[in-house]
Amino acid sequence: MTGPDSLPLAQAFLAACEDELQAPKPGNVHVFAAGHGMEAKDFINSAHVAAVPLATPGIDVGARIFAAVEATFARVGQNTNLGIILLCAPLAQAALDFPGEDLRLGVARVLRGLTRADAELAFKAIARANPGGLGAAPLHDVMEPARVSLLEAMRASADRDRIAYQYAHDFEDVFTLGRSTLLAARREGRGKDMATLRVYLGFLAAFPDSHVVRKFGADFGALVLAEARAFTAALDAKKSEEEACAAALSWDASLKERGLNPGTSADLTVATLFSDYVAGALANACKNG
Repeated sequence: MTGPDSLPLAQAFLAACEDELQAPKPGNVHVFAAGHGMEAKDFINSAHVAAVPLATPGIDVGARIFAAVEATFARVGQNTNLGIILLCAPLAQAALDFPGEDLRLGVARVLRGLTRADAELAFKAIARANPGGLGAAPLHDVMEPARVSLLEAMRASADRDRIAYQYAHDFEDVFTLGRSTLLAARREGRGKDMATLRVYLGFLAAFPDSHVVRKFGADFGALVLAEARAFTAALDAKKSEEEACAAALSWDASLKERGLNPGTSADLTVATLFSDYVAGALANACKNG
């Protein structure tokens, strides 16, 4: 991943995390407002330490996940980025292992090469992070030894967890919905922050956020989905980015007052931004190689 216009892998990850925090994402932490016991600086600090194992050559996906989660806890003492790490580890692996290949094809190859050892390390990382509403799984519980590959374990959870769904479907949401929404926002001339907000809202209005569902149940997931669709439909009527930002922050306050954090949609947003940076870097490397 070289070339005059490319970002090295760790820098690409940092840029994606920083871009996501600059957008006024309703219900989630950003530079405009803290929330859920966390501040933007916690996520920046987490990104800096997680970037190193995520971008390290010569290790497998499970090792990246485990090392990034351990580094995060050593730095900030809490789970700020488990979903981000789970999503970005295969993207980083594909960029490192298949630098001359289309990123989505590379990710598909990485996913099919996942092993039980990857699952074992990922299970340990998830148990360490202990995300809200984790509970016990009916199959392939992370508190038990892994008996299948990480891909097989994710497939078993794909119907209830949108991050697992990405593993089971070659990161479909990231490369289709996320990517198309980002490109459309750019074509419309939206600034980086508003383009990022559009990506986040694209996920939030497409399906119930699995973090909300896991913590509060399906009814709250449906409620946030309905509010997201109404908010997105009204957003085009805003006359300026300032007005759009103010509306987003108003809904943001309402969600946070109710304790609702659409964290999976934020994780998917980071993965989309990271994949965009990485794909651009790979393309530039090929042009200059």
